[in-house]
Amino acid sequence: MITAQAERPEVLQAEAGDLREALAAGWADFRHAPAFGLFFAGVYVAGGWLLYWAFTTEGELWWTLPASAGFPILGPFIGCGLYEVSRRIEAGEPLSWRAVLTAIFQQKDRQIPSMAAVIVVFFLFWNFLAHMIFALFLGNAVMTNISSSLSVFATPEGLSMLGLGTVVGAVFATLLFSLTVVSLPMLLEREVDFVTAMLTSFAVVRQSPVVMLGWGALIALACFLAMVPGFLGLLLVLPLFGHASWHLYRRVIQWPEA
Repeated sequence: MITAQAERPEVLQAEAGDLREALAAGWADFRHAPAFGLFFAGVYVAGGWLLYWAFTTEGELWWTLPASAGFPILGPFIGCGLYEVSRRIEAGEPLSWRAVLTAIFQQKDRQIPSMAAVIVVFFLFWNFLAHMIFALFLGNAVMTNISSSLSVFATPEGLSMLGLGTVVGAVFATLLFSLTVVSLPMLLEREVDFVTAMLTSFAVVRQSPVVMLGWGALIALACFLAMVPGFLGLLLVLPLFGHASWHLYRRVIQWPEA
């Protein structure tokens, strides 16, 4: 049941113990309803396989940008599925595919699509900057394709490109994380506008920067390691952190009593 709420919530201090307890609660939710987590994570695993096939087998790179853009578009809606499962478990409401998928479908008329648009703009702008950085340092390099010309990245220009790209990417990732870490579960639960949700999310990170940025770094590291074994690790990591993100939101955001 979505709760209407006009008032702004109180942002609480996050501690390292909150992260441990959120992970424990997320793991409990995954074990309670594993089919939902495996289904939503499976969408991303299948997408990863598709992109890998496009890069390495067919060489059809022209459509990888629109295909990759589908990930940030679908991400908020898939995340909502995991948040809805955790919300129902927490509230003692019955779990069913119809209820969870209906909750996701209903988001099209609320604020989640606006958040998806913000994420896509970040993605496209970062993609544009990445191409500019690549052209700036390696525009004149002799390269047939990435997989057969890896040596070019070991040159001074290639190393400079990788260094600057990493720094710029980290800045974008940190900003996007700060705007979405609690805004997405908030928009699922409450009738607030997406700007208020993003500002509240940013306030959470500003209130507890070490803990929250540590949380973001943990998610990034876990997802990177999960992609190594053919993306299969995401079947565990995505549901775990998706459910845990709901519980972390509940620990750092306190709504005034009606």
